[in-house]
Amino acid sequence: MKEILKDWHEWLPLAGLAVLAIVALIFWFRRKPQDSRDMERERRAYLNRVGRIVEGQILEIAEHAPGELAAPVSKPSGLFQARPSAAPSNGIQKLLHYTYSISGVTYETAQDITGLDLRAHLSRLAAGQTASVKYDPSNPSNSILLADDWSGLH
Repeated sequence: MKEILKDWHEWLPLAGLAVLAIVALIFWFRRKPQDSRDMERERRAYLNRVGRIVEGQILEIAEHAPGELAAPVSKPSGLFQARPSAAPSNGIQKLLHYTYSISGVTYETAQDITGLDLRAHLSRLAAGQTASVKYDPSNPSNSILLADDWSGLH
């Protein structure tokens, strides 16, 4: 025991690293889970940065009441469960359904445009209208029609 205490200056850097690791783990587990609006905003920003543009076609504009989904969605469980997104003041979620093709594969998807209503000019949209779609070249099924600072609507 005396020999270990005699060489305390050699153990000090390791003790410092251990304390830093413990503090980092505490902050990691106590962090606030990201809400779905922030995740969607980051996804739109990422696709706006790296996305390639292809022509697509608008299928429909659908409005859903909160909690009413077009298809079942799996939800994460446990500590990292996402918080429900805040509904707009009128409580209606707006989805813009569209389709596009890349390398012979046709994708049909929808984008939640609830917070982007002013940018979308919904009154000028119609089913069958062409639009520019930005997609992720490494994952072509990940796409957008609208972002905070970009619009593919014509």
